[in-house]
Amino acid sequence: MARIKKHRLKQIIIRISLFVIIFALVFFGIQFFTKTGIFRIPGVVYYDESLSAEELAILENIFTEEIDLDKDVTISAESSHEKPSLEEGEFLYSVKVAIADFYDTRENVSEFAENEYMVIPIDDLQFNQKLLTIDGEYYLDTFESGAIFRKIKFESEKYQEEIAPLVEEAFTKEFPEKSSVLSFAQTGVTALSRGMNQKLASVGGDATYFAENIKEYLSSFDLTHTSNESSFTDFANSNNICSDKRFINTLLAIGLDIVELTGNHNQDCGDQAAIESIDAYNDNNIKTVGGGKSATEAATPLIINQKNNNITFLAYNLSTGGATYDNTPGANQYYEENAVAEINAAKNRGDFVIVDIQYYECSAYASTYEDRTCDYANSSAGDQVGFFRHLIDLGADLVIGTSAHQPQTFELYNNGAIYYGLGNLFFDQVWWPGTTRSLILENYFYKNKLLQTRITPTVYDSSMQTSVMDKETAKWFLNRLISERP
Repeated sequence: MARIKKHRLKQIIIRISLFVIIFALVFFGIQFFTKTGIFRIPGVVYYDESLSAEELAILENIFTEEIDLDKDVTISAESSHEKPSLEEGEFLYSVKVAIADFYDTRENVSEFAENEYMVIPIDDLQFNQKLLTIDGEYYLDTFESGAIFRKIKFESEKYQEEIAPLVEEAFTKEFPEKSSVLSFAQTGVTALSRGMNQKLASVGGDATYFAENIKEYLSSFDLTHTSNESSFTDFANSNNICSDKRFINTLLAIGLDIVELTGNHNQDCGDQAAIESIDAYNDNNIKTVGGGKSATEAATPLIINQKNNNITFLAYNLSTGGATYDNTPGANQYYEENAVAEINAAKNRGDFVIVDIQYYECSAYASTYEDRTCDYANSSAGDQVGFFRHLIDLGADLVIGTSAHQPQTFELYNNGAIYYGLGNLFFDQVWWPGTTRSLILENYFYKNKLLQTRITPTVYDSSMQTSVMDKETAKWFLNRLISERP
């Protein structure tokens, strides 16, 4: 019996041993073929040669020796002049733009001539630099081109489980987009009056005629401004600075959002016309600044809170008339103590401050030749340069002259920019070359900061239809103005 028991015990031990051996073979075999357990090979990080030294440094700081990956990851980069579509594991790492000196009149560069211009990250762009188009594409207009877009790509079988938690915070970045950049076009003098009243009759009363060549351009901005110094009335004719009531359609055609009323002619047609004109603006959701139905209303700053930008827009009359001092309509008279208080209040709120000034007019006109007297900031009274600079010293960020009937020079001053005169956007004086031109300031704001002001000159002829100036003429004209800066 003892022998039988020993034999059975031996068989049991053999069977158990075989089971253990088979189990071990299967267990370790699976690990061997699946590269798990003791046979596991850790994931490897492969850096493509397309990565820059800066990018490598950031990545190597993330994928340290302590990081234990299960699967390999390949990291690469790619640059293009078109904004890339992003898929899983892809990030827009940088947007770089071409710039020049603020006073450089170049507008465009070629993507194939990168040694001819400076390239900086969009985050470093400042208003005192000039953003250039790349092959005709302006980044702040399209946000899809006009820049060098850099994409980083992570490829891994376990991207979501392993790679995303490591890289998404570092590589998810925010760049200026149409939804976050406020575009604001500021234009010069508008006076749809005198000869334009006569022209309106000859074109069948269609006031959109005058805006035909520029309406698509101006209405493309988030905000469009003009300084209109002519009120609407039934008594407009070819001799007075009064506007036929149908001219409201000219302003609507350009998508006008803000009308400045600092002009010295809005009372030419009487108080009732001025009041009814303000009502017409209100009825068409056009905000007013620098003028109103009373002195109190005229002095009320325009506060713009849009796309996370906070702007205080102040506008004053320091001219030959048109201001209101009581409960009658008119322009906002400039008083030093008021300007100081309003600018300080805006700066304390953290607002960007724009100050528009209806200053004493530079009155140098010539019938047939180019008179350059007004290119320089030269008025018929007072120190125009000193006064405009003083407003910057008070804390204004951007100072603009909206009384000049001929475009004037511009400059950077301290921490701000000054545009001494924008000229005529819509006007009837076709016989003097200077009065047929204007400057449109395309302001781009992002996170309460002025990224850029792009200057676009305009011109009209005997048709009285305002158009964007052709590129060659615009370059010549801007060079002329720049040469006269203080």
